[in-house]
Order: sequence, then C-alpha cells, then structure tokens
Amino acid sequence: MKEKLLYKIHVTGRVQGVGFRWSAANEARIMGIKGIVKNLSDGSVYIEAEGAREQLNSYLEWCKKGPGFCYVESVNVETLSPVNYTDFRIEH
Repeated sequence: MKEKLLYKIHVTGRVQGVGFRWSAANEARIMGIKGIVKNLSDGSVYIEAEGAREQLNSYLEWCKKGPGFCYVESVNVETLSPVNYTDFRIEH
C-alpha cells in the first residue's frame, strides 16, 4: 500500500454559503480521501485530508476550483503525518 499523508488545507475566497463544504466532502469521498472540512470564522474553509499523495494532489487541484458558485482566492497546504481518519465528515 502507498504511504498515507495528511494535508492540512486552508482555502480563502468566496467559499462559504456556496456549497463548498458539501462539495469538498463529496469529492473527497469519491476520491477515497478521509478527513474533515469546516468553515472558519474569518470566512475561509479548513480541510484535513488523508490519503495517498496522488489522491491528495488531485484533491488539491479540485480545491483550487471548488464548486460552481465559489471563488477561490488561495489554497495553502501543509503536509503532516496521518492521524488515521475513518471517514470524511463536515464539522460545524
């Protein structure tokens, strides 16, 4: 099995109130990625995504576009050791 990594992703722009979290969770599940997504009080979205590097890089590309009604300004990522998420969920 390929090495699993954890990406901590911070997405800024018009990413709240446009279905970004739901779409991010759906896309992660389709790609087989585990983790969490949540809105932050500053209007950005925070994601922890676990999977193989190839999966995570594809997911990052999706994050740079997001769903139809959003506008992504920036995507910052930090790579860490996995914490072994068992699913992908939206946190409130």
